[in-house]
Amino acid sequence: MDKFKFFVAIFLLAAAATAPKPASALYSPSDDVVELTPSNFDRLVTQDDAIWVVEFFAPWCGHCKSLVPEYKKAAKALKGVVKVGSVNADEHRSLGGQYGVQGFPTIKIFGTNKRSPTSYNGQRTAKAIAEAALAEAKKKVQEVLGGGGGSSNSGSGSGADAVIELTDDNFDKLVLNSDDIWLVEFFAPWCGHCKNLAPEWAKAARELKGKVKLGALDATVHQSKASEYGIRGYPTIKFIPAGSKSSSDATEYDGGRTASDIVSWALDKHTDSVPAPELLEIVDEDTFDKACEGKPLCVVSVLPHILDCDAKCRNKFLVTLRELGEKYKQKLWGWGWAEGGAQSNLEESLEIGGFGYPAMAVVNFKKMKFSVLKGSFSKDGINEFLRDISYGRGHTAPVRGAKKPAINTVKPWDGKDGQPPAEEEIDLSDVDLDDVKDEL
Repeated sequence: MDKFKFFVAIFLLAAAATAPKPASALYSPSDDVVELTPSNFDRLVTQDDAIWVVEFFAPWCGHCKSLVPEYKKAAKALKGVVKVGSVNADEHRSLGGQYGVQGFPTIKIFGTNKRSPTSYNGQRTAKAIAEAALAEAKKKVQEVLGGGGGSSNSGSGSGADAVIELTDDNFDKLVLNSDDIWLVEFFAPWCGHCKNLAPEWAKAARELKGKVKLGALDATVHQSKASEYGIRGYPTIKFIPAGSKSSSDATEYDGGRTASDIVSWALDKHTDSVPAPELLEIVDEDTFDKACEGKPLCVVSVLPHILDCDAKCRNKFLVTLRELGEKYKQKLWGWGWAEGGAQSNLEESLEIGGFGYPAMAVVNFKKMKFSVLKGSFSKDGINEFLRDISYGRGHTAPVRGAKKPAINTVKPWDGKDGQPPAEEEIDLSDVDLDDVKDEL
């Protein structure tokens, strides 16, 4: 029995000696190559501003082993400039699959577009790898100097920096309860449709900057928000209106997947959300500036004096102006009005009021040119006039003096009917009527 156990032990030792060794990493901590795993990849690579060169390898791969000395040399040369890492994709297959790794070694460069890294297909030398990494770093610097200023995870090229990277941690702060309207793409890095959408999404983000914010959230990493918004496929785009409090306020984007489709769809939503312009009474310099300064055009109306047109009459005019302000709100024009005779300098500069009230002029104070309403001061008449203006039609004239007119400080209208001035009472107690008769 003891002899039998002895031979069994010898057999097991021999089998162990000839069995394949467990897979192990090709690099050590002293090689300047950072070991990357599913637990640290996002923290170190995708959420970091640095440029990363990442090799996906398998320990049994002969080409991977041949690359080791050159990859170490590249890592040493790039130290302090570009970060270099490696992933044992044989052990961490999910991470390799996430980035479409189908063979070994595969080298990816995670640059300004962390969401869709570029595949390195150059020579397997330290010099070539380092040059490709430095080219990506230079590209990032040029984008920032060109006005980008931020990192992006969507798209590529000049519009990429306009796409805002969203995470579980910053989503509520940036999107919910904000004064902006958002389009948010929930994507997966390995998704082919997402990669196709990326440049269109970036281009749309650039064109919509200042009107609609575009964000992107990696739903494979930030699963909490993806689950909250019911994401079941990629890419999924959600429209989130300004002031949203929860995911229930979001609606599905149902437009096309080109930049022009996205921009057109978003601008419609933006127009719907733009508040109607405030119709301001021009009573001093401040109200005039608030109504007209910085606006592409300013619609200036002069209404009849309150004694010639009572409160009901004036309010009827104001309702018409507000309705048209709502209709043309997407133009972002300024709207102001004054009582006839109250702002004589303004009337003279715009050549209105001389033929009676009400009157209207549309002014471009940047070019110091204006156009006067010649038709009726009615909803239809004003609408036709403004429609021609919006199409660039209509006669224009230079503002008199070629400068902003002086604005008088007057009391604002109190909303009431006008009261004629009290007649002066004449005291006849000291008048001798007989003397008057003699004089006659």
